[in-house]
This record gives sequence, structure tokens and C-alpha cells, in this order.
Amino acid sequence: MTKFNEQLAQAGGPEWLTAKRSEALNLFNTLGVPTEQVEAWKYTRVDVDFENLRPHAKRDVITDTALLPASVQKRLSSTDAGAFLVFDGPDVVYRTELPAALTAQGVIFTDLKTAVEQHADKVQQYLYSVVPAEVPDDTTIAAPGTTPSKSPDPSEGKFSALAAALWTNGAFVYVPRGVEVDLPLGAFRVMSEAGTYTATRTLVVAEENAQVTFIDEQDSEELPGTYAIGAVELVVKTGARLRYVSIQNWGRGVTHIQRQRGDVEKDATLNSLVVTMGGTLSRTEMQSYLRGTGADSEMLALYFASDDQHFDHYTLQHHAAAHAHSDLLYKGVNSDESVGVFSGMIKVDLNAQKTDAYQKHRTLMLSSEARNFSVPQLEINANDVRCSHGSTTGPVDQEALFFLRSRGIRKELAEKMLVTAFLEDVLSRVPLESVVKYIEGIIAEKVGAA
Repeated sequence: MTKFNEQLAQAGGPEWLTAKRSEALNLFNTLGVPTEQVEAWKYTRVDVDFENLRPHAKRDVITDTALLPASVQKRLSSTDAGAFLVFDGPDVVYRTELPAALTAQGVIFTDLKTAVEQHADKVQQYLYSVVPAEVPDDTTIAAPGTTPSKSPDPSEGKFSALAAALWTNGAFVYVPRGVEVDLPLGAFRVMSEAGTYTATRTLVVAEENAQVTFIDEQDSEELPGTYAIGAVELVVKTGARLRYVSIQNWGRGVTHIQRQRGDVEKDATLNSLVVTMGGTLSRTEMQSYLRGTGADSEMLALYFASDDQHFDHYTLQHHAAAHAHSDLLYKGVNSDESVGVFSGMIKVDLNAQKTDAYQKHRTLMLSSEARNFSVPQLEINANDVRCSHGSTTGPVDQEALFFLRSRGIRKELAEKMLVTAFLEDVLSRVPLESVVKYIEGIIAEKVGAA
């Protein structure tokens, strides 16, 4: 992997970061790509020629939003974000500044590359702490004499190792103890060069009793043979509240692989939303590690796969402390010849009594040629818990469709109405008006009712 060694040498940075990057690249070189033989990747195969993988070209800073892609301009005109960064490939090309009042309170919002230079102590403390280069060993703590779950297959860390070694940039958010950020912060990522890859990293830290919302959006035109590889680290300290929203709407030809993981401490709350609409192949992992007593995690997702798109979602709700609560609701739509995959696990450790955990996955099939695989799972090692999981897959209600058509509503609009209604219990939990409208617009395009 001579090319990757050269890219690592060009990354620069302080000695501690260079050492971390080097360790990650060494790990990457020892791991194979996960195959269907690995349970967590049973229904998804990623074909990538690492030898010929080249990084996305650098981009210059711009001062006029009219020079941004039209899709980004449209989103910026109605975004919920109070301050935002725009990335094109590896570089920040446009940014707005935080309100002075937040800066005075110690809030930091910048790109990760700048944060390494200007806030090295904070970045070094938290970077790689939640999503390390290797796949985290989430083996359940089981009772003596019983068999705990198997450790993850090492190959599951192949892409996170690459992201750890060769990330070029990303967003960094730091909210000090007791500070509440009312307006959301956001990052808009675009790619504009086919046949390349980007490796990005997001690090959000909410200190004790802090509060913040972060919106992470990805968008591009059609880009054959392009890869977006990323990691998202969410640090939620005691009593803090963090809402994280990820909207993936890459163009066709993009392969999206991202691991998102939250570390939730005592009496803290993590609300996450994953929206998958774009790309040709997408693999998103969302994990919540409920470390502290009274921790709370709400995990929401919705996706709409059409044509030949393949969307894979892997989730983990790991309860490591007592009196914690988690609630997962994933809803998806499959049309044409698309494939949807959901694999979700609730793990409850030996001493995590009074756990309250729910997992629900629902899929709406708009085509008989589409396929869906759903694998909800429980592994419980405490004896005083309330846990449930379930999954349903079914076609659109033909009677409802007929009713709408009989009222003079054309098929595309009728399907859009039914799909939106199906996804409504996810959307209704999202208190971000422009985000909801944006998602509804993508749905309308998918069913030809835009």
C-alpha cells in the first residue's frame, strides 16, 4: 500500500496524531475486507480496488455561495443550522462563524484539521476514544459459567482503520459544561470528482449538562466509482443532551461506509437520526454505548432505496449500566430492484438491571422485485429488564392506494402520500422543520411526485 503510506506522510500534524495514524494504517494493512462469511456483513459485499484508490483532489476556499453546487445552495437557503461548514472533498470551502455569545462561553465549532492545530489538548483527549481504528469489542459482560457473545470479526474494522489513518478533515464541536447551544450547528459535505475517495471524521463533545444539535449532510451529483468513508464520534458526558442528524444523499455511483458511535454517560441523552437516500451502496453503523446509570438513547432512521440501490444498516444498543433506556425505530422503503438490510442488536450486561430497551424495524415494499433482510436480535445477561424487538415487512396497502386513486390522485402522488404517512412516526420525532421538508422532498423525487 505504497500510495497510502505516501498519503499518510503528507497528512502532517503533531507527533501523537502521526503515531495514531500510523498504527491505524498498519492495522488496515493486516485486515481483509469483510465478506458474507462475517455475520454482521452477511448480506453486503463491498468490492474496492485499494491499490488504485486515489484521494479526492484538494479544493480552494470560496467567498461566494453562488459558487457552491446548486443542491448545497438550496439547502443553505433553508437550513436549520445557525452556523455551518461546507466541505468539498477533503477541504473546507466555505464557513460561517459562531455567534460571538457562544464563542465567549467557550463553544468551539471548526473543522477538525484546524482544531488539531488550535485546540490540540481537547482533540487529543477525545479523538479515537469512541470510534477507534479497530472495531470496538462489544462483547457482553455475562454471568460466570455462561458464554458471552462472540467478539467482532477483526475484518469489521477494515474501513474504520482506513478512516482513522487517512482522514483529511471533518467537523469538530466542543460544548463546555453547562452551556446550551440553541441553534443547530451543521456540516455540508459534497464530492465533485468521480473515481476517488474521501475519508472524513466528525467529533462532537458535549461536556457535563451541555446541550447541542449537530446536522451532518452529504450530497453530490452522480459519481461512478467513488467512495465516502467516515467515522462519527459522539461524546455525551453526564447530564448532557446531544442530537445528531445524518442525511446521506450522495449521487449514484458512490459507495458510502460510515461508523457512527455514541458514548453516553450518567443521566445523559443521545438522540440520533440516520437518513439514507443516495449512493449506490451504503453501509451505515449506528451504535450507542450506554455507559452510565440513567443514560438514554433514541435511535431513529429512515431510508428509501430505489432502482438498484443497496442500503445496509447495522445497529447496536449496548447497555452497560443499570436504569438506562434505549428506543430504536428504523423505517425503510424498497422499490424497483433495490435491497434493504437491517441487523440490530440489543446487548444487556450482567449488572445492567432495570434496563428498558426497545427495537422496532418496519419495511414497506413498493415492488415485488425488491428484497429486504431484517435480523433483530437480543442478548440479555441481566434478570430484571424490559426488552422487546420486532420486525415487519409488507407491501403498500392496495386498498388505501385504490382509495386515493379513486379520488383522482395520480399514482405517483398517491404513493408519495402513503410513503410519507408510513415514515411519519419517525419524522414527527424530529424537531427540525427544514430537515423534515428536505426529506419529504427527496421522497417525492423517489416516487416521481416532485
